[in-house]
Amino acid sequence: MELETFLYRLHFDTDKIFPLDWQVDWEDAPLPYKLYHGLPKIHLTAEIPLTIKKREDDLNPRLEELGHFLWYIYGLNQYSQSTLIDGTKEKNVSYTQSLRRFVPSGGALYPNELYVYVKLDDVPNGIYHYDVAHHRLILLREGNYDFYLFRSIDNGLPISDCFCTVFVSTVFWKNFYKYNNFSYRLQGLDAGVLIGQSLEVANRMGFSTRVCYQFLDRSINHLLGLSEQEESVYAVIPLSMKPPMTRVDNVQKSGEAVSASELCREVPELNHVSCNYSKRVIDYPMLRKLNEASMFETSQSFIKIKKKNCEKLLLEREMAFLPFTECLSYDLASVCRKRYSPDNDFMLGKVSQAQLSTLLKETFSFSYQNDLDDTQGQIETRLSLYGSFYNVEGIPNGAYSYDNGTRALRRITKGDYRELLQSGLTMPNVNLYQVPLCMHVVGDRDHLKEIFGYRGYRIQQMEAGILVQRLLLVSCALGMGGHPLLGFNANQCDELYKIGSKGKTSLIQIPVGTYHPRAWLRGSLLS
Repeated sequence: MELETFLYRLHFDTDKIFPLDWQVDWEDAPLPYKLYHGLPKIHLTAEIPLTIKKREDDLNPRLEELGHFLWYIYGLNQYSQSTLIDGTKEKNVSYTQSLRRFVPSGGALYPNELYVYVKLDDVPNGIYHYDVAHHRLILLREGNYDFYLFRSIDNGLPISDCFCTVFVSTVFWKNFYKYNNFSYRLQGLDAGVLIGQSLEVANRMGFSTRVCYQFLDRSINHLLGLSEQEESVYAVIPLSMKPPMTRVDNVQKSGEAVSASELCREVPELNHVSCNYSKRVIDYPMLRKLNEASMFETSQSFIKIKKKNCEKLLLEREMAFLPFTECLSYDLASVCRKRYSPDNDFMLGKVSQAQLSTLLKETFSFSYQNDLDDTQGQIETRLSLYGSFYNVEGIPNGAYSYDNGTRALRRITKGDYRELLQSGLTMPNVNLYQVPLCMHVVGDRDHLKEIFGYRGYRIQQMEAGILVQRLLLVSCALGMGGHPLLGFNANQCDELYKIGSKGKTSLIQIPVGTYHPRAWLRGSLLS
């Protein structure tokens, strides 16, 4: 299958990307986390603070604080057991168990891994893997690699000023075993929500961040000791105590192209042993082809998106201006502990205009430094929010687009579209009749491929994931829940919002609303 055809079917015709005889081998599922054997270990404290506090000084944090940061973005925080009742057979009950983290993941499979390049006083400098299962760091490669990373990522980024650099990778098999080729779409979004959580926690702790989507893939994977046939880095996030983290001019670097193959020869290859406990790993040729096609070999491939005028929302009679609301203040750690994804737990209730205004405004009220353009990191230059609303105070039922600049909704069409959206679910595990707000993140239909090639698809998915995580946290702070869904009919939603002809498409669907308590057994893993 051609890659272009694959990406089209991945988004608009998902049934055709699964083999006709596809069956999930549940007994041979991989672990949801990576384990290394026989390497030096540095244990992180299990005494995690209940509130995330900002540092009062600009000194580099201690290892203890880095451990808190890693736990709040990707640590195991909860064990849960849910009951599954087969309605076809009386008293036929089964149970499912899962280890949860603070970010959502398709099927709770968590295909991403975290690696860190650490430069702190109380730990040897080097490359580490964050061992989620044991909340510890595994030393993969000791030494200082500032100059290596400086040449591998965004031009002029002051890596020497960073106390830590986070690498977000994707292990292809971890969710391919269940979702087959559809896992490629999930992997970018899962990486995005993890990036979004990292930005939220870093901001609360007083760390300066910059997300790098453009880097020399093979040199980064080589440094971490990853086999790119199995795992590849999707994003790099340097952390510093010197805000803001901006690029600096460097004549030597900007004047010379650097290649990944040259850099790989500078450090020895790693051959560490890791395991996933699957006895049989099925090949995933399309994921390997896309990963290969997305890689940057030289620094000449790095591109900046040219600034363009955003589409202005015309002032029409079908406009609804939302009320002004104060900035929402909430305890991030508390919200993280409360957040989960309701499904059949949604309970229809009335949403006030103030709640809707706060939700939409706060979702967009952040900027993050990145290497895509020269703006101040406003994600709304590439993504927007649309929604189908029902039972919102003072807002007629219908489909709307949101303009953050004017804090206004433009009504696209009137009506109750819950039945339409429910019929578009490929797996109806959410009752949309009980949902007042059905949000959609909308982006370019070509998935930034004209600018970044096939790398553009995963960049767009990651940015969508950042926005989704922000929406979920704000929803929880407002006493509501959200459930990200990819099993929906994108063509149907694009027709509802009349965006297909504008070169836009719905990337992900997030029902948002109040919910009643779920019948489950759960326990905190916080010490």
